[in-house]
Amino acid sequence: MTALFLPLLFATLLWFVSTGLVLWLDRLPSTTWPLSIVAATVLSGFAMAGIIMTASVPGDIAAYVAFTCALVLWGWHEMSFLMGFVTGPNRAPCPPDARGWRRFRLAAATLIYHEVAMFATVVVLMAATWGQVNQTATLTFALLFVMRLSAKLNIFAGVPHLSLEMMPDRMRYMASYFKVAPASWFFVATLAGIAALAAWLGNAALRADDGVSTSYALAFALVLLAFIEHGFLVLPWQDTALFRWAMRNRSALEKVTERQQSTLAALETVRQ
Repeated sequence: MTALFLPLLFATLLWFVSTGLVLWLDRLPSTTWPLSIVAATVLSGFAMAGIIMTASVPGDIAAYVAFTCALVLWGWHEMSFLMGFVTGPNRAPCPPDARGWRRFRLAAATLIYHEVAMFATVVVLMAATWGQVNQTATLTFALLFVMRLSAKLNIFAGVPHLSLEMMPDRMRYMASYFKVAPASWFFVATLAGIAALAAWLGNAALRADDGVSTSYALAFALVLLAFIEHGFLVLPWQDTALFRWAMRNRSALEKVTERQQSTLAALETVRQ
């Protein structure tokens, strides 16, 4: 079980700290964002170099380095999205009469640039590590992309509980495309699929050797975290409570919470 425990601990701590750092930077005055995104871009360049350099290197250390570098790239995408640099052409709330395909098309247009940028990163990572022994970075980023896309689709389809505290005021129009509703068959199928993937990765980690085992174990940790995050969509306890330390201004957070409650109350009336 040590083969799973250490990577799980490492992945969880790194995910927790990196997510909190992104949220903290996003809560700084908007005048700091250009500097933050430039610094993140430079750091991402080094991360990409690290991924390329470790792609042909077997072993546990190379797997941990590649995993960390992949999270740096992911952090850049999260920052560029939350700061409004890379979102989508639609920045308007959902029209009250929008239903079906029209609602989906408008919702997709609010973040399509972000999704395309992440998919392009997956393609670049696949090309950079193709045929190499260390696939940790590619596997890590691909899983993050798929798990995040799954969460977005479920939020669009409808879930019992939503958390909007991490959404900046300037992007609050996106909440109008969310839906508060009982968990659907799509959510149940998604959760079952994530659980099955986690079980497969955990078993692969226990059976593989050296760096490959670590790579699978780190991937298992990410999928397990994604399973927990999806679970928060149907539980009344908000996962944002884990990141209140990253909320720079407590009074501002209280105001955001108040707005979240009013927004969720409005979304309660939204039905497909």
